[in-house]
Amino acid sequence: MNRRLLVLPALLGVLTPLMSGCGSSGGGSGDSGKPIVVGTTDSIEMTKDNPAPLDPATSYDSATWNIFYNTFQMLLSYPRSSTTPSPDAASECHYTDTTTLTYQCTLRDNLKFSNGDKMTSADVKFSIDRMQKINWAAGPASLISGVKSVNTPDDRTVVFQLKAPDATFPAKLATPAAAIMDSKVYNATKPYDGWKLVGSGPYVLKSYSAGQDGAFEKGDFEKNPNYQGALKLNNSKVELRMFGDSKKMESALKSGDIDVMSRQLAPDQIKELQASTDPNIKLTEAPGGEARYLFLNTASADLKTKAVRQAMAMVIDRQAITKNVYQRTADPLYSVVPQGISGHVNSFFNVYGNPDVAAAKAKLHGAGITAKVPLTINYRRDNGGTSNQPEAEAIAQQLNATGLFDVTTKSEQWNAFLKAASSGKYELFAISWLPDFPDPDNYIAPFFDKDNFLNLPYKSAEIQDTLLPQTRGMAARSTASTAFAQMQTIIAQDVPMLPLWQGKQYIAARDGITGVEWALNSSTTTQFWELGRGVSG
Repeated sequence: MNRRLLVLPALLGVLTPLMSGCGSSGGGSGDSGKPIVVGTTDSIEMTKDNPAPLDPATSYDSATWNIFYNTFQMLLSYPRSSTTPSPDAASECHYTDTTTLTYQCTLRDNLKFSNGDKMTSADVKFSIDRMQKINWAAGPASLISGVKSVNTPDDRTVVFQLKAPDATFPAKLATPAAAIMDSKVYNATKPYDGWKLVGSGPYVLKSYSAGQDGAFEKGDFEKNPNYQGALKLNNSKVELRMFGDSKKMESALKSGDIDVMSRQLAPDQIKELQASTDPNIKLTEAPGGEARYLFLNTASADLKTKAVRQAMAMVIDRQAITKNVYQRTADPLYSVVPQGISGHVNSFFNVYGNPDVAAAKAKLHGAGITAKVPLTINYRRDNGGTSNQPEAEAIAQQLNATGLFDVTTKSEQWNAFLKAASSGKYELFAISWLPDFPDPDNYIAPFFDKDNFLNLPYKSAEIQDTLLPQTRGMAARSTASTAFAQMQTIIAQDVPMLPLWQGKQYIAARDGITGVEWALNSSTTTQFWELGRGVSG
């Protein structure tokens, strides 16, 4: 059986200037103490290039952030179904003036890390300073690069001085880029090697197992007795299992070896589960903020000419990709900002319309290009339920069928893939972007701001120097729609990337597991605390 959540979330809220609150960390009344077993095909690997995969300073992907959100604590977090961050480790936060240059938070009383160490404002300052000092390649430091300084007038007060006005700063403080770390445990300038972590979030990673290939296989999480925050836990134990094959994960769900399976489900699995009448398994579908982009290296010899990139934009058929590769479990996307986010416009469709080979040929010939353009698409090797290879092959086939391009495909492992992509070694590569926070800024700035985490060669002075700073001065985010529309049009005209599709969220669970409809946030993070056995929080 399947359940569809028909109510679209308001993916953009007003970032209010004053936030205060209180909460409970108690477990659900029906918690049996038996761990809820969650399966995923996300992978986390320890390699020579990344010896500290569970350090928030080094990791910036859905798999690690899934763990970080459940084990680390931030000053702010998102209440259920809300897009406005509220206090978690903090008891209250606010901008101190109308310039949105100074942001102040007061910590809750008697905060402690999972190891019993006392948490103070000094640990908050340490964590932000540490993130900026380490500044790990392809890490999340860019999210807090706008912090000029952090001051701590006393043990419970922390004051952030920003380089420029930023109405999105509270949302950034609610991400693992601002995870609060124990200054007695973590080194101020070096990553914390291994699979260990110490946080103050709702859960503690009590034990883990990893394979000989350096991949994380299983983690046992228990309720953190020292957690003081806004979240209510509906269980006391969660076991996270990593699967290399989504079919094996589904078999484990049907046999009862796991209770929940989250990302990544293959398109054919989703279709089968949607049609299933099995009363023991329920599939929940919800709108999602995931966006898939094909990035074009504007510094490479064959893509530095804008006409080549525009010709590609004229022939890519998103409808065919979502139908044939993803079996309509995703929707075509025509802009860097997805539908459902305030300020979205179909900029690529507005500029290029439907696929038109004749127009693409004329564009290339107008630029003096008559020979086939040779290109290579690098894609991450498929793991679990991903469809990276068939997607890359479908794009190559579309481009080659025009007679204008000669495109080949090549696979790569994930860790090597991201590092090579951010080093400019690929001509074309695709990534799926899961938003750090539900704001149009987070679909543009991570790629096109000055401190973008992929280190893309494309630069737009209008976006970086004028439009993004302008929008960050607007606390009522809906007023920034015009500027965001301008940015989307610039990106469509210059084509440093091609939006491909917008994903939906799917999660399947056995009958008797509650809270499933609340378990996935807008970043497709599985919020362990929402899950229960016969418990409704």
